[in-house]
Amino acid sequence: MKIALEIVTPKGRALATEVDEVNAPSADGEFGVLPGHVPMLASVRPGIVSWRDGSEWKRCAVGAGFIEVSGSAPEGGGDRVLLLSGEFTLREGVDPVIVRTELKDVQANIATAEIEASDRGKESGRVAAARLDELIERENWLAAELELYGDPPPATMRPYEQFGPSSIDESAGGSGEDEAAGPAAAP
Repeated sequence: MKIALEIVTPKGRALATEVDEVNAPSADGEFGVLPGHVPMLASVRPGIVSWRDGSEWKRCAVGAGFIEVSGSAPEGGGDRVLLLSGEFTLREGVDPVIVRTELKDVQANIATAEIEASDRGKESGRVAAARLDELIERENWLAAELELYGDPPPATMRPYEQFGPSSIDESAGGSGEDEAAGPAAAP
């Protein structure tokens, strides 16, 4: 049984194919879909979507969006995976020089926006924080393009990033300290 995979962007249908397996980057981590998968709806972060048809694997990069896994395709038959994304590209659509140049500019703008967003009590800080979110989403998209091309940028970790690490909830017993280090020696 096949899965109907469809990727749609604001520009229209970017991909429509029949596949045996799909892997996608959700906000909570990577997940795979095989025929018979339970219906689900998930948010998608910028990253690589891969699919298998027989023994051949193909990949593309997608931006943030949503994915729906449903029990049957509209025309009948097998399962359906519909991915709605603001961005889509195949490897041959990536120009690494242009992408790296834009990534450098975005990262410089992030550094400026981080400083401006530090005072969220003021209107200018809130505006900068919203701009910072947009810049980080763009940075993630550009990184996904470079990963698809085979030349990913160095990893970045931003504690306030939408898909980054969450802070430790002290009410749940976490102290925020490195508990693996063990108890401190008594004086």
